[in-house]
Amino acid sequence: MKWEGNRESDNVEDRRDEGYGGGGGGGFGVGGRSIGIGAIVVALLGGWVLGVNPLTSLGLLSGGQPAQVQQQAPAHRPPADDPMAKFVSTVLADTEDVWTDIFRQGGATYRDPKLVLFHGTTQTSCGQGQAAMGPFYCPGDQKVYIDLDFYQTLRDRLGAPGEFAQAYVIAHEVGHHVQNLMGISQKMDEMRSRVSQREYNALSVRLELQADCFAGVWANHAQAARHILEQGDVESAMNAAAKIGDDALQRSAGRAVVPDSFTHGTSAQRQRWFSTGLQTGSVKACDTFSAKGV
Repeated sequence: MKWEGNRESDNVEDRRDEGYGGGGGGGFGVGGRSIGIGAIVVALLGGWVLGVNPLTSLGLLSGGQPAQVQQQAPAHRPPADDPMAKFVSTVLADTEDVWTDIFRQGGATYRDPKLVLFHGTTQTSCGQGQAAMGPFYCPGDQKVYIDLDFYQTLRDRLGAPGEFAQAYVIAHEVGHHVQNLMGISQKMDEMRSRVSQREYNALSVRLELQADCFAGVWANHAQAARHILEQGDVESAMNAAAKIGDDALQRSAGRAVVPDSFTHGTSAQRQRWFSTGLQTGSVKACDTFSAKGV
């Protein structure tokens, strides 16, 4: 992936020096309500890889609202000599340029999200974030959170190496931010109390697949404007999409594949929708909610 020398975003907060602090105790609450271990397991399984913050899911499962946390001291920018921070800052800047242009063409204004680098745990407007959750987006503060150690997990445990696979991770989370700005996330929240868990899981799959498609839209426009793709990049992203399908994750965990429990989509679905965005570059083509059979 060709990214060196491109613009870096100013919207990156480095909290990695906070370490693994964040309090002890035997559990945590969301929206002032305690959450049982069963709900925690459901949320983590649903949002572990490339999804909306599982803490938001916990709030929905308990009927509570996302937790409000105390304002932290302003985070500093990452050091200039940190190559991985430089990489994610550059990818974030590229998403800013693409989505600003797309929103402008649609007569709207894009609001940049923040990207928070943390290590271990960190506070969010959705509750306490943990590295074990994988990267996530919190709509409450419009921030993407990532512990960069996840990229080692992506490469070594999930078998998805490559810089463009790493960029896909960020672009997917930014896709959730786009959904938030478009009001799609709010509509999902409103549906939670109206449908069964099975029906909500099906809607969650469509939400995640749309974020995959939006990641492809970003890649299409970035390639047209800045020629970022090198040989093998698309294949690495498609491989990552395959490795994080619900069916693939359930098999790799030694569990039976249970379609009704899917919240992110199968490997084939994730590949299909990322490819749709990449090939068309069209937001309208990413209407997973109207698509039959996704």
